[in-house]
Amino acid sequence: MDKILVTGGLGFIGSHTVVELQNEGYEVVIIDDLSNSSEKVLEGITAITGKTPIFEKLDLKEKSKVEAFFAKHNDIKGVIHFAASKAVGESVKEPLLYYENNIGTLVYILKELKKLPEASFIFSSSCTVYGQADELPITENAPVKQAESPYGNTKQIGEEIIRDTCKVVPSLKAIALRYFNPVGAHESAEIGELPIGVPQNLVPFITQTAIGLREKLSVFGDDYPTPDGTCIRDYIHVVDLAKAHVVALQRLLGNKNKANYETFNLGTGKGSSVLEVVKAFEKVSGEKLNYQIVGRREGDIISAYADTTKANDELGWKTKLTLDDAMRSAWKWEQKVRG
Repeated sequence: MDKILVTGGLGFIGSHTVVELQNEGYEVVIIDDLSNSSEKVLEGITAITGKTPIFEKLDLKEKSKVEAFFAKHNDIKGVIHFAASKAVGESVKEPLLYYENNIGTLVYILKELKKLPEASFIFSSSCTVYGQADELPITENAPVKQAESPYGNTKQIGEEIIRDTCKVVPSLKAIALRYFNPVGAHESAEIGELPIGVPQNLVPFITQTAIGLREKLSVFGDDYPTPDGTCIRDYIHVVDLAKAHVVALQRLLGNKNKANYETFNLGTGKGSSVLEVVKAFEKVSGEKLNYQIVGRREGDIISAYADTTKANDELGWKTKLTLDDAMRSAWKWEQKVRG
């Protein structure tokens, strides 16, 4: 079976995608610098799939090491590129760190793929490229607006770099998957979201608050023009998201792509407010959550949820898991990690 490189493969979405790839019979090689992940995740992947992927600890910012890696693994057929810094708030404070880590590493990988006779590339993009969209739900044709944060900008620039490269490198086929808000964990509770330090995302902060690791959850603003005043996002179960990466890869490997560069939204097509997520967690866990409304957070948009028609029709992919499923699995994972 084809050998696939997954960068950031020990991270949250990466590890779940590795599981789905191995379940489909692919040989997986993981690159991860362990800056926001743990080598222990390999044990979880092995427990679920019965197979341990090849792992190389490598900092993709080191160009010579990237070149050496591809010289060693010159039979790679596809790359799924997750490795990136991803906290919106941190990116506002540390823009250069984000530009170096998210843009430089992408360029180094594409330079290596350019040397191969044929390569398929899946880019982990984000709905942040749309900013505050004029119309909801958001389609792939929505204008890409000026980013609200350096993180969002790195995804916009990343897409532009890939598109420009595909124009002049016919052997390279790429898909940018613009996902909305990944949540949940594998139903086995062998892998899940485990941020190092204080979580930047809503759901791990919820579960860490419920288990007593955090004193309270801060809800940033209740004065937005939404039904309950809190921001609305499209929360997609990470397992559904992981399966979409496999389907997208199969599209490229099977030469079913309509162009050398394509984009797809990945979401549920339904928006949920922060308070709705809190209530869903309380319902499935039976825990009362200590939360407090605080001021708005810089870089946050009001509302974003996907129109998933293109992914449904062209990839033949649909989400199957619900917000309740995601909250239940996230809580099961949190309890196992702290148990």
